[in-house]
Amino acid sequence: MRVLLVDDQALLRASLAAVLGAQPDLTVVGEAGDGVEAIVQARATRPDVVLMDVRMPYLDGLEATRRICADPVLAASRVLVLSMFELDDYVYAALQAGASGFLLKDAPPEALADAIRRTHRGEKLFSPSILGRLVEHYVGAPRAVRPAPPLRGLTTREVDVLALIGGGRSNEEIAVALVIAVKTVKTHITHLMAKLAARDRAQLVVAAFNAGLVRPRRPPVPEPGR
Repeated sequence: MRVLLVDDQALLRASLAAVLGAQPDLTVVGEAGDGVEAIVQARATRPDVVLMDVRMPYLDGLEATRRICADPVLAASRVLVLSMFELDDYVYAALQAGASGFLLKDAPPEALADAIRRTHRGEKLFSPSILGRLVEHYVGAPRAVRPAPPLRGLTTREVDVLALIGGGRSNEEIAVALVIAVKTVKTHITHLMAKLAARDRAQLVVAAFNAGLVRPRRPPVPEPGR
């Protein structure tokens, strides 16, 4: 798998390159220190996965992600966002821009390599723990609502699956919740991606959030006198 490293810190890029270089199936094909250079390098190297920082000079990672994901020449490339913070305010915007995953910069080397592989395969774009924290921050428990117009072409079961995806459930957890086989869950997800024009699971999470199948988490109400 061909990987492009994008981060404005040269020392971090060197560290990432060393970690990935130790993996027999991963190759670093280029590096970039800002969003403008990231787009140039992506078009030049055609990577399978772009590891994208968010805060960078000239052009930030959000806009660079949007342009890379919208570029027909780079249709086969996926973007994996790297963040310093577990609850980064930029994460949701990055997913809307087309990013396929989210990983903390302090993740263990094996977790980083695994995230790249899963992102490339389009399977598990987030580890369960990271997806759970992301969803917990931006959305809350699923609620029964009338599907928004973009969801009217979905079956009732597809809406159920989409709501559970938005709630951070894995395929196995969805299968248990709906009492169906994991293979059936995967079939529903394939149909959802086709009907909603979603390129990966991350965009299904965004679709569930935007359709109102999940709601923002409300902070607890403070007790009187506190």
